[in-house]
Amino acid sequence: MQALATQTTIAVIGAGAMGSGIAQVAAQAGHKVYLHDQRDGAAAAGRDGVAKQLQRRVDKGRMEQQTVDAIVGRIQPVSALSEIAESGMVIEAIIEDLNIKRTLLAELEELCSNETILATNTSSISVTALGARLRCPERLVGMHFFNPAPLMALVEVVKGLATDKNVAEIVYATATNWGKKPVFATSTPGFIVNRVARPFYAESLRLLQEGAADPATLDAIIREAGNFRMGPFELTDLIGHDVNYAVTNSVFNAYYQDTRFLPSLIQKELVEAGRLGRKSGHGFYRYAEDSKRPEPGTEPACQSNDTQLIVEGEMGPAAQLVDRFRDAGLEIVERDGPGQLRFGEAVLALTDGRMATERARAEGSPNLALFDLAFDFSKATRLAICVADQASDKACSDACALLQKAGIAVSLVEDRPGIVVMRTVAMLANEAADAELHGVATKEDIDLAMKAGLNYPEGPLSWSDRLGNGRVFQVLTNIQNSYGEDRYRPALLLRKNHYAEKGFYA
Repeated sequence: MQALATQTTIAVIGAGAMGSGIAQVAAQAGHKVYLHDQRDGAAAAGRDGVAKQLQRRVDKGRMEQQTVDAIVGRIQPVSALSEIAESGMVIEAIIEDLNIKRTLLAELEELCSNETILATNTSSISVTALGARLRCPERLVGMHFFNPAPLMALVEVVKGLATDKNVAEIVYATATNWGKKPVFATSTPGFIVNRVARPFYAESLRLLQEGAADPATLDAIIREAGNFRMGPFELTDLIGHDVNYAVTNSVFNAYYQDTRFLPSLIQKELVEAGRLGRKSGHGFYRYAEDSKRPEPGTEPACQSNDTQLIVEGEMGPAAQLVDRFRDAGLEIVERDGPGQLRFGEAVLALTDGRMATERARAEGSPNLALFDLAFDFSKATRLAICVADQASDKACSDACALLQKAGIAVSLVEDRPGIVVMRTVAMLANEAADAELHGVATKEDIDLAMKAGLNYPEGPLSWSDRLGNGRVFQVLTNIQNSYGEDRYRPALLLRKNHYAEKGFYA
């Protein structure tokens, strides 16, 4: 794949935060960049904003002044669209409106040469639809950056129905030369990231609606057990609920109201109340200067004189927990069994998607406590647990005491299918598997997109493989049985891999 040479002039249309950031990325890579905006003075302000951002790096000793001067000097604000005619690639980063974008692209097609690549930074509009009225739709490609463009590594290179393969490959190679991690995607609703990421928000929103735990507790579980950078509630507060809710509705409607993408009534209420998150000063959390973030629900220290832990069978992904208990000084007794722990009156097992109350009845084990998934059980600082309704108070206390002996904070949440991290990861993997099946992207690009675009600790398909053949399929099947809803139906590839006893990367 041949990238655009640095001698090629790049034009960016739209000088807001995203457009200015894209201009900075191209200029840092050595290109002359035309920056245009229809608002008077906006292009110059965009360039000045880039200069300010880079000057901070000079002030901190992270960049040389002459380097900054050279980058800013390559960004040339232009007031008339006609001034960008000589550009080899034009990237539009204007308002997310189909008709407005179509009008601009048609004007660019008439203005620029037939060899000029037209790229759209759209995050949600069909590239196929954008190109449908062009004379040469084959030269239109999606080049979806993530905000802030200079810092975020991912670029989704989106191919519309008519996009020329060579054009997409040139843009891919160019993004690589610009220091980005590009992935190929087909023009389907949400592309990769905005589609596959929906369950990250949706599952915690549903758990909140069901009263499983409060936002601070759910956020802490996702961070401290799941190893995600931010929890879903603090992240949606950062993104803005108007933006996140709009994207969810867009994907939901684009997929003919498939219940997998069902928007949240709680988030709808926040938007209607004007509680948009950080930008409005109030979302799930308050952001006034004197506001204090609520603490997550954490069980107080539980006392237990028991020193023996019985490990019955293989613990699967949770095997590292046993090492932590051993290091904590407990006597470990290993024997055959279904994969569970016995400590005092408590029986503990990793969630399989069923509620603890349901599983306790089915297995004849009333004192059952289920613990949630962790990204790395050897390092997790918090775990969520659900306790069966049949369990004794002593069993609940013993379950908490055991985890606390390993230095793990315990969040006791209401008994819900799949708890928190497990159901979130299972649904992310499910959506990723469906995206691969439908040819949206390769499994490698899907996993890379979720890591580079959203800083996930691991790609969902790789994570599914690491949990063991069939585990995610089993979890989803059990959750679907609990709710009786199509929302949790396992993807066809998950089902196929389960019966073939293989993973996505087998």
